[in-house]
Amino acid sequence: MKQFISFVRKEFYHIFRDLRTMLILLGMPVVQIILFGFAITTEVKNVKVAVLDFSKDVSTRQIIDKLDASDYFNVNKILYDNNEIEETLRKSSSDLIIVFEAGFDNNLRHTGKARVQLIADATDPNLAITRGSYANGIIATAAAELRQAGIQHPSIVMHTKLLYNPQMRSAYNFVPGVMGLILMLICAMMTSISIVREKETGTMEILLVSPMNSLFVILSKAVPYFVLSILNLTTILLLSFFVLDVPIAGSLTALVGVSLVFIFVSLALGLLISNVTQTQVAAMLASGMVLMLPTIILSGIIFPIESMPGILQGISCFIPARWYVSIVRRIMIEGVPFMYVWKETAILLFMAVVLIGITTRTFKNRLE
Repeated sequence: MKQFISFVRKEFYHIFRDLRTMLILLGMPVVQIILFGFAITTEVKNVKVAVLDFSKDVSTRQIIDKLDASDYFNVNKILYDNNEIEETLRKSSSDLIIVFEAGFDNNLRHTGKARVQLIADATDPNLAITRGSYANGIIATAAAELRQAGIQHPSIVMHTKLLYNPQMRSAYNFVPGVMGLILMLICAMMTSISIVREKETGTMEILLVSPMNSLFVILSKAVPYFVLSILNLTTILLLSFFVLDVPIAGSLTALVGVSLVFIFVSLALGLLISNVTQTQVAAMLASGMVLMLPTIILSGIIFPIESMPGILQGISCFIPARWYVSIVRRIMIEGVPFMYVWKETAILLFMAVVLIGITTRTFKNRLE
């Protein structure tokens, strides 16, 4: 029994002296409960709403104020013409547009019936339905308050129009997200073992004695995987178009160009992981497990970013897949031209430069 206790004590000493084990045992549950508790939510929050009010009367003002006062919606734009509707959604200035008919208050008082149209971006059909349901609920509550104000039997008839995905096909939503997830994980995992493999096999000396500087050594590691990733991208696009019937509504050239930038960012991230890890197993774990959870949760693939707390929204800005998935949805599903997504593309290019720069600076020019 004493020997058993001594072995148990010895194992405790090993655990307490290993910082990485302590972080996994005690730190990971904290991180996961925070991520899953705050990021994973089906609630609608901070939805940007644009209003096109042809009536501009007391009843529409009351409904608009009630929407803006709720925790779910933020009325951020007032439209003046029907031509502004699609432009607003294309620019992602608003997520939902509410249109009040002309003579809304007059119709409500004299006929007891008035019409409201909800126009939603249905690239994510489930999210569009949820947003519409929340808006319907608030407008219905406003109708009950109008009844108390003296309007007899007010009936607000709501029509919902879904843009970009009127058939409510789920493939329109998950294909851009899966593209981002697959390219990120595969590209990062492929390059994450490239440098550390040279360390383990003892062939790093051959690279170190070459006349090339660190930048070209690192880029030479990325080029073969870049070519192979182009084949992966081609396969994904062909399957999406011919098997899943997901259209490419926008420019194919722009979609491929942005995808190549994202592939390079993912490869650069894998090279950085390979540069700072000491074993291939550690590199694979870092590129596979560590990247997967933030990419799934914080990139907007499954859960809307605007519903997350502010700190998680800030962290998501450092997730490359967040920007890529947004670009793919807008080009592939909404059909917007490149001018509407150049800012997100510039962010990806900046990430690529930063990652390659850090990898080059930390690259070991001599064996330790």
